[in-house]
Amino acid sequence: MTAKTSFAPRQNPPLPADWEQLFAAVLSDALDAVGVRDQAMKPQIRPIDEQLKLCGRARTGIYMETAYVDERENPYELEIAIVDDLKPGDVAVFACGGSSRIAPWGSLLSTATRARGAAGCVTDGFVRDILEIRALQLPVFHGGIAPLDSKGRGQIQAIDVPVVCGGVKVSPGDLVFGDADGVVVVPQAVEAEVLRVALAKINGEHHSMQELRAGAFLRDVYAKYGVL
Repeated sequence: MTAKTSFAPRQNPPLPADWEQLFAAVLSDALDAVGVRDQAMKPQIRPIDEQLKLCGRARTGIYMETAYVDERENPYELEIAIVDDLKPGDVAVFACGGSSRIAPWGSLLSTATRARGAAGCVTDGFVRDILEIRALQLPVFHGGIAPLDSKGRGQIQAIDVPVVCGGVKVSPGDLVFGDADGVVVVPQAVEAEVLRVALAKINGEHHSMQELRAGAFLRDVYAKYGVL
């Protein structure tokens, strides 16, 4: 079984300084506004802890299902390599192709990720050890919860390559954002424009909310700010 690793020098831009103001819905709307649609992962991708937000740069791994373990190889080799190489602000994005057999993420990887200062994990596979992960306060988004070990069921074939996770193409360095509403991926090519549109909409929503709370009619507020 061949595996591919690539730790090419990365020069990702820093995370947006005001990323904590963002939320998944407004980023999805901003992506729509600039003509880049379908960047929200499938609704099955859910957070372990809905109170936590995730924002970071994608570090990717792609899995395939297996039905055996070659005793001459370490089936965790690339999992270990990518987690040990995570930097502050990185998000591990593990694409499992919708497999119902692979649980690539648990408490040990979460603990190592937290120690590296990385932002968290997104996978369309399963996760386990969820009580320990919640205690770490590490944002982790998943396609399901199961006690399965990936050993003998799935193995990373390549890392730091474009993948499809949760129905969305994710390239290394893309901005990955998640909250209680789900996960959105912002390609680097449109990131600056998307952030500009998103922050402008947040400002409009803030003023809209204030006027609605004061009793204004929705039609009047929408006509004034164009935000809904």
